[in-house]
Amino acid sequence: MGLLARFEIEQAGSTVRREIVAGLVTFSTLSYILFVQPAVLSHPACGMDPAGVLFATCVASGVACLLMGFFANHPFALAPAMGHNFFFVFTVCAGMGMRWQEALAANFIAGLGLLALTPTRLRERVMASIPVPLAAGTAAGIGLLIAVVGLQWGGILQAHPVTFVQLGELGAPVALLSLFGLLVCAVLVTRRIPAAILIGILTTAAAGLAATRLFDLATPLVAFSGVIGAPPSPVGTAGELDFAGLFAHPARTWLTVIAVLFLLDLFDSVGSLLGLGRQAGLMRNGELPRAKAALASDAAATTLGAGLGTSTVTTYVESAAGIAAGGRTGLTAVVVGLGFFAALFFFPLFEMIGAGVVVASEPALVVRYPVIAPVLILIGALMIGALKDVDWDEPSDAIPAFLTALLMPLTFSITDGLAWGFIGYSLLGLVRGRQIPTLVHGISVLFVLRYALLS
Repeated sequence: MGLLARFEIEQAGSTVRREIVAGLVTFSTLSYILFVQPAVLSHPACGMDPAGVLFATCVASGVACLLMGFFANHPFALAPAMGHNFFFVFTVCAGMGMRWQEALAANFIAGLGLLALTPTRLRERVMASIPVPLAAGTAAGIGLLIAVVGLQWGGILQAHPVTFVQLGELGAPVALLSLFGLLVCAVLVTRRIPAAILIGILTTAAAGLAATRLFDLATPLVAFSGVIGAPPSPVGTAGELDFAGLFAHPARTWLTVIAVLFLLDLFDSVGSLLGLGRQAGLMRNGELPRAKAALASDAAATTLGAGLGTSTVTTYVESAAGIAAGGRTGLTAVVVGLGFFAALFFFPLFEMIGAGVVVASEPALVVRYPVIAPVLILIGALMIGALKDVDWDEPSDAIPAFLTALLMPLTFSITDGLAWGFIGYSLLGLVRGRQIPTLVHGISVLFVLRYALLS
């Protein structure tokens, strides 16, 4: 009871049973990341070892949840952020030509920067300086990018030489399984079924196994390889940060990567903590108690995750599910953390579901992920809801938000979406005669200089 007393459960108006149930609800709600993260970071554009990524994801997330629970005593879970992983793979590695070891080094530095700012209120002040249209446009743009990747991975969307994209072969086995999975996940979410995405993933995988055997497919949609087994090895990803390689790139490149990683983590951490704190009724005079401990846990998670071999680890909005189930203390986060450690022994299951399907295509072989694709599409659909916070009747708000959200999926670059949004907001704000935060103008100037140097 001495350990449990640390969580002040009775004072929070909760019970041990309720906190444990809330932790299980949160873990089941966000556990889809354990299937998605290895598939994303092992994509050929990045090439990380999926076993090492899963190890890093489980351990970094587990430790982060324990830190949040024991030191901040808040029911908030942490895991690799969706969107950050896509920036890592498609913008940094594929677009900027960095090796994943160099990208991890940049992520580590961004985490250290956030950790250094934790004793101050600068993080909150920076977050308050970011205009709502840019924050909303960023969230929506990342969601659209994730959805486009999901449509590609599911074979629902494919390249076209004239129109750039077109519908894929919807009658192909991969596309059919992806569409089935999307329908199942969408129905479960619409019905507000707990752990809807996890259930959708497992149902889609089971359908893939059944279809492979029933129709005797030459290329299995899902190949059974077991459920429980030995934990994955961290060898190949842990401790592979390449600082020398990172700084060998032009300064404009590594500075941009670190700055964007810093800003994205800042958006997610402060925004999620404040939003979840309000939902849980934890705010006191407009502030979150033990906020510095919570922010420190979040920043430490990013540095630890980078050191082990995964992209930005931050506070998850899916913690809202556990809060809705009654979670009010750090015991909820501790239960989630233990769930991540237990997940290490289910590596065969994650490997089986996250494995890609190689299909013949012109001009080369293409890897599809029919079980993971529906999750990405659905997450994209949920993230675009951030645009509701934009004042669409005010052009100086609407246009930058639109450019931010549109450019991210079209350029496959979160950086370019942010650049167009910030520059547009600064210019149109000046034309409109509005007071624009100095930080916004400063970031806009840096983006302009970046384009000038690239040209």
